[in-house]
Amino acid sequence: MDATGPLSSDGLVQLLDHQGNAVGDDVYSPYAAHLTPDDLRAFWRDMTVLRSWDLEATSLQRQGELGLWVQSLGQEAAQIGSGHALREPDFVFPSYREHGVAMTRDVDLVEILRIFRGLQHGAWNPQDHGFHLYSLVIGTHALHATGYAMAMDRDGLVASGHPERDGATVCYFGDGATSQGDVSEAMVFASVHQAPVVFFVQNNQFAISEPATRQSRVPIADRGKGFGIPSVRVDGNDVIACHAVTQWALQHARSGNGPVLIEAFTYRMGAHTTSDDPTRYRSKAQETYWAERDPIARLDAHLTQRGELSDEFRALVTAEAKALGQRTRESVRGWERPATTTMFDHVYALPHATVDADRAWFERYERSFADVEAAG
Repeated sequence: MDATGPLSSDGLVQLLDHQGNAVGDDVYSPYAAHLTPDDLRAFWRDMTVLRSWDLEATSLQRQGELGLWVQSLGQEAAQIGSGHALREPDFVFPSYREHGVAMTRDVDLVEILRIFRGLQHGAWNPQDHGFHLYSLVIGTHALHATGYAMAMDRDGLVASGHPERDGATVCYFGDGATSQGDVSEAMVFASVHQAPVVFFVQNNQFAISEPATRQSRVPIADRGKGFGIPSVRVDGNDVIACHAVTQWALQHARSGNGPVLIEAFTYRMGAHTTSDDPTRYRSKAQETYWAERDPIARLDAHLTQRGELSDEFRALVTAEAKALGQRTRESVRGWERPATTTMFDHVYALPHATVDADRAWFERYERSFADVEAAG
């Protein structure tokens, strides 16, 4: 790591080192004190199943079954750790790589692939899961998350003292999005209105091929300070630390104390998408360095040291991952192409004259091909 700047360890919250050893006297204190061995095994299980499924989706794209795939490879701890800190009243606004967070919100991972097969714009009901549809346009959803959080506050769903009622929003985005105007505007509104929103930056060190060192001269978390937003940096490959920091941030926001910015310093082990070639802009030495800091291996080592990861449990998780992979392959290959006109569905919540006219024109256009074929 650099001594200073966006790749430094300056102020980095870490509870497990990269070999799975506890940092300090009590790895679970204070915002992870509630975690039990069962909780940690659940973290390990989720990260392991998620990675297996992620690699399956990559294989399907390589086989031509998906148009594109966006891996979460290497970022499992940031997503699973933070996702398990959420509770029912909270609402998540993801970008397009938050498969692990979706998993913790009970979104069927297989259904996510409908988007990347080009069948649907969104494949789940956000209200059923407290998890909004993926946002493919960088940074725009930060404004949505802030607006939703402001509405929660005005509706009395913040700082009422009732755990089953008080909530916050969490907005996930990458380091590159922090350079977008929409994110800046969202932080202005969030700060001024003390909105209960947690901005969760997964700093995987590359905005596609642009390294963090060309995006900022200071740690990404420092950008929150300019807006008066409390900010914290956390080791994004330490699932316990990610959970603890998010637990604190959500309590802060739900209690009416305003927004928080979390920078989870991690590494994108795979490509930006399956259309990207990361060997063109990063070195083998760098990849090796971060492979030694694999988030799953770190928790695996910690649990193994404590005698909390049995062979029987490993076998159960392996079987679960294998079954999910099989269901994923069978589902994706069995999906049929919908009618082209479904692209006009759900553009607006209510009927819209312009959309109706566009649909009618397109239907006439498609029929014209059939008329030509019939005439020939």
